[in-house]
Amino acid sequence: MTYKILLKRMPTELANPVNYFLDAGDDFIIVNNLLNKHLKIRFVGYECLSCGQDLPVFAQGMCKKCYFESPQVGEWVMKPELSRAHLGIEDRDLTYEQEMQLQPHIVYLAKTSDIKIGVTRKSQVPYRWIDQGADEALPVLETPNRYLAGQAEVLIKQYITDKTGWQKMLKGVSTDKDILQAKEDIKKYLTKELLEYWIDENKPVKITYPVIKYPEKVKSLNLKKTPEFEAKLSGIKGQYFIFDDGSVFNVRNHSGFVVELSF
Repeated sequence: MTYKILLKRMPTELANPVNYFLDAGDDFIIVNNLLNKHLKIRFVGYECLSCGQDLPVFAQGMCKKCYFESPQVGEWVMKPELSRAHLGIEDRDLTYEQEMQLQPHIVYLAKTSDIKIGVTRKSQVPYRWIDQGADEALPVLETPNRYLAGQAEVLIKQYITDKTGWQKMLKGVSTDKDILQAKEDIKKYLTKELLEYWIDENKPVKITYPVIKYPEKVKSLNLKKTPEFEAKLSGIKGQYFIFDDGSVFNVRNHSGFVVELSF
């Protein structure tokens, strides 16, 4: 069976294990059902996720023009501390930025290869944690906007990383650090103002993934360099396909790529 698919972030559902889906236009593919099957991925073109044109993807699934103009990829997206919508200051589109920034945000800890700090909109819990391949996640603060969450992250990441060791994560290697203790340790880094948003609940969300076997070594696939690939799917974690030969394919990083997927 062959589907033509515009790649983008895989929708997920928190279950034991996580359920993954691929948007195939008029249909959804349940990716979990493809485990232990041979998949063939063939790159056939581009479709910018913003303007829809067949133009090379520059970043974030967008062509170069859209990447530098679209409000969806303003600098505040990657750096929440640069948010300015709460001041009424426009970056690219104030209406969009107010909609995205002026809503509840969660500052959280996630356990992957190490314990990391992160920020996400409350509406993106637990999907953001799944996308990072977290084995556990624990909310720390709930702020009324993105700016305050970003300020907290800036303080905390001086002591706790904000990066995910993706290779270790895909090998199934996780830290043995206590996420509850890490949360308690954070208190001393925060200002009195930020502590007003502290979340007292201490029940980590545990996440399992549909992985038959983790690889000992990982090799990242890039459709620009390898436009056609075939192997048996042995797992899905984060936004990655894990194949039985140790190759891994980041679906989200190939947003805007149009592929033929056969199985």
